[in-house]
Amino acid sequence: MATARTSTRQHKEATAILRADHKLVSDLFAQFEKAEGNDKKRRLVEQICMELTVHAQIEEEIFYPAIKEVLHGGKKEEELVPEATVEHQSLKQLIEDIENTDIDDELYDARVKVLSEYVKHHVKEEQNEIFPKVRESELDMVELGAQLMQRKQELQKALQ
Repeated sequence: MATARTSTRQHKEATAILRADHKLVSDLFAQFEKAEGNDKKRRLVEQICMELTVHAQIEEEIFYPAIKEVLHGGKKEEELVPEATVEHQSLKQLIEDIENTDIDDELYDARVKVLSEYVKHHVKEEQNEIFPKVRESELDMVELGAQLMQRKQELQKALQ
């Protein structure tokens, strides 16, 4: 049971938490586009990769399993979670490629740009196709949000 001291962030519903993550990463990509100097670019990319890694993990561990049961009504709906999971695998590969590329390599910025475009596509599908269906469901989105926040905080601590 929540106490009065519980962070208000834990009372957000699941899709609001995920949307906030999407916005943060989008803002970080925008900062990268304008960044000058390898140190600043490297710090931004490290944060982007960490944020995306944590976000993907909480979706895969908590959000996708919880919503899979409520996404029905046709082949398209039933393919949303498997498709998002495959997209996550591609994102993870891009992150690994970026982390293994020297910032002076001509492919570094290109890989970050491709990651940015891929994330935009993934976010658009989640926010336009998955989130509306999930909000219409009987799922307790506040409880799911609390689970996401707890796991997110654990992962962020582990990565620091």
